[in-house]
Amino acid sequence: MPTDDEFLRMAIEEAKAGIRAGDGGPFGCVITKGGEIVATGHNRVLVDGDPTSHAEIVAIRRACNVLGTIDLSGCVLYASSEPCPMCKSAIYWSNVDRIVYAASVSEADEYLGFRDLIMLQSFQKGEDMIPSERIALEGYLEPFREYKEMDGTIY
Repeated sequence: MPTDDEFLRMAIEEAKAGIRAGDGGPFGCVITKGGEIVATGHNRVLVDGDPTSHAEIVAIRRACNVLGTIDLSGCVLYASSEPCPMCKSAIYWSNVDRIVYAASVSEADEYLGFRDLIMLQSFQKGEDMIPSERIALEGYLEPFREYKEMDGTIY
């Protein structure tokens, strides 16, 4: 069975494949379950024209499709770089058991000047980077009530 180092090297190779194809930034991801690769992905932001097409998101979507579930319990996610706040949230929602990564957010920031470090620092301080405002319209809770009455699956 491959080791963490070997799966991590595969994620790094996936990142290289993505940048060589011109798909997006230098990020790759491999998701495993029981020591077997379930899905891979690399950053596709440029080719998809979608700022959410990060390697981890792409791999999570593929893994869910392959496994036929939104619950990735029992899976390990290998990423060429420490996942950004958006990806960490997606990883959390998907129930991945463990994350293994190579480059830290600080190291990626040194090379490329990404906003990840600024976002993490702002979250730690409890600051919003984008102004937001709550407006409690009449009936705004109706979708929640309806979903609860339908016994909708809470993820």
